[in-house]
Amino acid sequence: MRFPFALLGGLAASQLPLQNPNSPESTTHLGLDSSLPVSSNFASAHYNHKQKIMPADDFAFKEGEDIFAPKDLIQLGRPGAAVANPTGDLAIVPFSQYSLKDSKNNKSIYVVSLKEDGKSLHIPLEKGGDTFWVGPTSIAHVVEKDDHSEIYTYDVSLDQPSPDPPSPEPDVPLTPTLIGTLPTKTGGNFKFIPSTNTLVFSAYVYPDGNLTTVAEQDKAWENRGNTALVYDTTYVRHWDVWQEKKGPQLFSVKLEKDAGGKLGFAQVISSPLQGTGHYSPVEPFGGEDDFDVSETHIVYTTKDPKLDQAWHTKQNVYIVPIAGGQEPKELTSGKQGAVHSVVFNTKGNKAAWLELDKDGYESDRHKIVIYDLEKDVRFTVTQDWDRSPSALAFSKDDTFLYFTGGDHAKVKVFALPVPPTPSHSTTHPKLSRKHSTPVALTHSKAASGLQTLPDGSLLFSQSSFTHPNDAFVIRAEALRTLEHAIINGGDDLQEAEKVGKHIKLDRITNFSGSDLKGKNLSEGEEFWFKGAKDKRVQGWALKPRGWKEGDKKKWPAVLLIHGGPQSAWEDQWSTRWNPNMFTQQGYFVIMINPTGSTTFGQEFTDDIAEDWGGKPFVDMIHGWKHALHQYPEIDADRAVAAGASWGGYAINWIQGHPEYGFNFKALVCHDGVFDSNYNGYSTDELFFFNHEWGGRPWEEKSKKLSTKFSPSNFVHKWSTPQLLIHGSKDYRLPETESIGAFHALQQLGIPSRLVIFPDENHWVLNHGNSLKWHYEVFRWFDKFVGEKS
Repeated sequence: MRFPFALLGGLAASQLPLQNPNSPESTTHLGLDSSLPVSSNFASAHYNHKQKIMPADDFAFKEGEDIFAPKDLIQLGRPGAAVANPTGDLAIVPFSQYSLKDSKNNKSIYVVSLKEDGKSLHIPLEKGGDTFWVGPTSIAHVVEKDDHSEIYTYDVSLDQPSPDPPSPEPDVPLTPTLIGTLPTKTGGNFKFIPSTNTLVFSAYVYPDGNLTTVAEQDKAWENRGNTALVYDTTYVRHWDVWQEKKGPQLFSVKLEKDAGGKLGFAQVISSPLQGTGHYSPVEPFGGEDDFDVSETHIVYTTKDPKLDQAWHTKQNVYIVPIAGGQEPKELTSGKQGAVHSVVFNTKGNKAAWLELDKDGYESDRHKIVIYDLEKDVRFTVTQDWDRSPSALAFSKDDTFLYFTGGDHAKVKVFALPVPPTPSHSTTHPKLSRKHSTPVALTHSKAASGLQTLPDGSLLFSQSSFTHPNDAFVIRAEALRTLEHAIINGGDDLQEAEKVGKHIKLDRITNFSGSDLKGKNLSEGEEFWFKGAKDKRVQGWALKPRGWKEGDKKKWPAVLLIHGGPQSAWEDQWSTRWNPNMFTQQGYFVIMINPTGSTTFGQEFTDDIAEDWGGKPFVDMIHGWKHALHQYPEIDADRAVAAGASWGGYAINWIQGHPEYGFNFKALVCHDGVFDSNYNGYSTDELFFFNHEWGGRPWEEKSKKLSTKFSPSNFVHKWSTPQLLIHGSKDYRLPETESIGAFHALQQLGIPSRLVIFPDENHWVLNHGNSLKWHYEVFRWFDKFVGEKS
């Protein structure tokens, strides 16, 4: 069960129209320190049922030129990760921007110069579709048709400075040229190899792996005369779709030039995975990071075909010739768990990937594994590094690995020299400190989309609490200085770490600069405190809009609880659960990374297993007390809390434990766990429950833990007003979790509201639904802690 970060999505209720949400018409004992603020009066810490509730029609968002309101978040441009061209002087940045006026999400790309000249070109994509480089100034665009896809190319150049702010219109007229047709509309994850003019991509096929008959088989399936879905094995449904017969496989095709020099598809599309039973990328979130391509081969990861997918996480890595013709060769040992981010080095004689040890646990520590294809030797590089890398890239000279990884709630860029290949395969090679201890190049915010450039520079994207993704470059000269310090410093990395702390980042884009100017978003500040087992625990505080140093004003506060539970509140932008939405509406925001959170070491992450209602709440109680002490401007009598996924479990758990003394006046639970034992039967990824709850839901240990830690067993102690939100297509935590909790609240006479999105999954992705979500959440909190005139 995967609960990515920022899991709180959006809400809707049929009673309040979406069109104008601002108008009146839219309608256990924890062993705690005795000094903790535990309420001595049960009723005083909870909502008084006889209290008059303020009419909802009086609510409206705070909006204005200097306020970043929910509608501004919805309409703010959303840049993706920058992708460089083969020569490393230009990059494509996918971009989308929603218009509330037109109810349309406008897709486009920006072509940006990676030099320091500030040039860019904007290309609207009326029909959406993937784009990728097929040359130094040639971009391919995939256009979906009824039962196939057409691929066009644009020739682009940046011979004029970009407007500031960027123009919504293309800088120059572009003429598309059709280069080929794919017999499917599900093509994606395109990778082009310029040296061989080979295109590799994924597409959904039936078990026969025949790409050319997919449209025909689709039609036969749709006209089968019934709507039954029949299963003999799991998955039955996954994330937000019922499983049918198709799955993703990899394909390749040559691009050839005709006599006139025009590029076009060769006659044959190769199917190197056909007949293997291997499906890649791995669903539901796999993409280009699940495979890589050299001049001659594809390396990819796939779920182990011999194991049931719903209660195993084990993935294998294979290598196969690009055109197929040979059985894939397994590169993994057979003793691993999940595998991610497989990459080739530049020469194609080494492959690397991120490997987890435990099958059945998706939040185990990621370790870098290198496979020397010439020597047939596999070895683990970061066996003793207590962090989890999240993406990999070899330097162009193959001497260094660069990667991103979470560390203390930031996602940093790290460097590590590639060690000499040992004499035999091993998980514990004897490595020097410089070959086993990564050095950080960035130290704040959240990096992603890492790519090494031909000149030795490093391209990546970065976001924070105060801005969405922008592209950044670390120039080759700075990297060479760092690499020299690492290689020549021996086991003493102090000089290298000093160099890493002062590396200059060149910002290439600033997509949201003008839109966010003057909004005064909170950058957030860290605080640390002692939690369970006397461990140091980290949290974030974001101060409300209008806060001033020394001001005696008291502010309402919200405790945000992250999902996962193995994830973290990191310093990065979110379009689903953005803490600055709350600061801008006048709330002091507290976010705590309790036991179970990632980026603070694997032991801290692992410690929540079989203890969902234990140590994490010791941490949150201590953290909340610390925040109230450190920030006296918080009005403890106007505090609320919200969480999603595991955070939703936490909300339901807090409901049943008034002795914790939080004194929250209102709660919001999004897609949360209500009955843990039921969740063990109903969820899609069974391995998650089996790991977290000590076994399958009918087994003795698991049943005892559910008796102890399931929120449904403490409903008799519930009393706080609660809003529940759920998506009907959430198959990770089915909507009956929230419906059951709502039924309990209603029968207890506790003010409560249920918001269902029939078309949303574990998140809320539709822009209109997202606006409605924000309206419902802020309306609910305003009823109980808002300023009353």
